[in-house]
Amino acid sequence: MRQIMDGSEPILLVSHDEDDHGWQFIGTSDASLTDTMLVALGEVVKIDPTVLEVADLKPGWQALREFVGGPWSRRLHPPTPEDEK
Repeated sequence: MRQIMDGSEPILLVSHDEDDHGWQFIGTSDASLTDTMLVALGEVVKIDPTVLEVADLKPGWQALREFVGGPWSRRLHPPTPEDEK
């Protein structure tokens, strides 16, 4: 998200996509396509090295935390309304 890369929001949700094995780093705002950016993982790690704690996240899973420095919890990616159609 643009907000992560410009430093205006912390990373609170990391998602490892099952379909294309891509990664998403999401802050406090709702994710929208207009805010997406394609960046190298190394750039994200420079902003927040704690994302390396969830680098072993399996595809189809997410890691969440309430605040930077807080513990990560992991969950299977919940279905979206589009998934249920």
